[in-house]
Amino acid sequence: MAKKVSTFRNILHTAESQIKLEAIKSGFNTRRTQWCNFAQGQPEVSQFQGAPSRLSWITLETHDHEASPVAGSDELRDVIAEYYNRLYREDAPTKYRKENVSVVPGSRVALSRILTALGEIRIGHRNPESPLYQHLLDEHRSRVTPVPLHADPSKGFSVELKELEKHIAGKKCSAFLMSNPCNPTGQIFSGQELKKLVAISRKNRCTMIMDEVYSHYVFGLEGEDARNPLSIAPFIKNVERDPILIVDGLGKGWRYPGWQLSWILGPPKVIETINQVAQFLDGGASVPAQRLAIKALETERSDQERMKGIEVFAQKRSIVTKKLESLGMKCAEEPCGTFYVWADISCLPKGLNNADKFFRRGLEDKLISMPGRYFNLCPGDKNPASKQLKNWVRFSFAPSITNLEMGVEKLAEMVESES
Repeated sequence: MAKKVSTFRNILHTAESQIKLEAIKSGFNTRRTQWCNFAQGQPEVSQFQGAPSRLSWITLETHDHEASPVAGSDELRDVIAEYYNRLYREDAPTKYRKENVSVVPGSRVALSRILTALGEIRIGHRNPESPLYQHLLDEHRSRVTPVPLHADPSKGFSVELKELEKHIAGKKCSAFLMSNPCNPTGQIFSGQELKKLVAISRKNRCTMIMDEVYSHYVFGLEGEDARNPLSIAPFIKNVERDPILIVDGLGKGWRYPGWQLSWILGPPKVIETINQVAQFLDGGASVPAQRLAIKALETERSDQERMKGIEVFAQKRSIVTKKLESLGMKCAEEPCGTFYVWADISCLPKGLNNADKFFRRGLEDKLISMPGRYFNLCPGDKNPASKQLKNWVRFSFAPSITNLEMGVEKLAEMVESES
């Protein structure tokens, strides 16, 4: 008998979806305040005292009912270009223009546009990295060959630039995808490291795809490096030619994930190709969301939002890291970024020192965490980094301070009960 052919293929859940589904089976829903979701991937969106009022109102105009150009409105593209010029390129010989900007309905779509635009190439990435990349790369394996660069757990999962360049040159990578700050490890490239990264990109003709969605959440930097959000933008020599793509948006840094409004910056010729992809991939971003984005990016509002945001999130990070370390876990040292804590749980009591067991035990106490194995972008790979991910957990400090304070106390009780 002939084997039945399925009309639709099996699509795997993303890491956060899998975690959430398991938690729901245990009774979790977002309205139950007795739960603490340490796996939360979106920032707290409520009003912070002392921050600009949250944008919550727009009057729709007739043209808002029309479709947007796939590249985004000229007005918003100009505003985004000027935002980067103001923060990073006041004295630079080349400035961003609207032709350097592609407006996108969300950062996942931004990365999808970029990967769809790539030819038959080898693309490097770190491991561990954002689990989203696994799904995106899998969708393009007919053209794009992923080449992982394994980060060493004994070095805090950091990757040195000379190691990165050796990987790019030796593996003949035409592109390299990375989150900076890195999700989940919090590792960052900053200052002169980013300057050298641009030089590596130019020398090896390797397009660096810089996912900067956590750029507002960097802790422990000083001086010039701490003045603005973390970005490779000030170190690009020529915005018209340098093979650097920047992805960011309003979801994480400005705390408007529901707007699904992001952007890509890069050389105009590359942006033109990416916009051509958008014609059939997504069709463009919401027009009302783009008009609201112009307000969100106003100089005074944007700067105040970032400064208050980093103040609140630094406080939340302190609450979580102090408790984790007091319980014997080892956390990434500053400087670091994102709104996650990457923690080694190997010193916890037996039964909790394995990330999967920790996750299952946590559900019993209404705590949700993210086991390290979800960040292995090479499923089944037996390299040293992936083997040790079983002892690592990502804790989010994105929930409210009240919720986090409750969560860390529950966590302490859980650990003490197993001691």
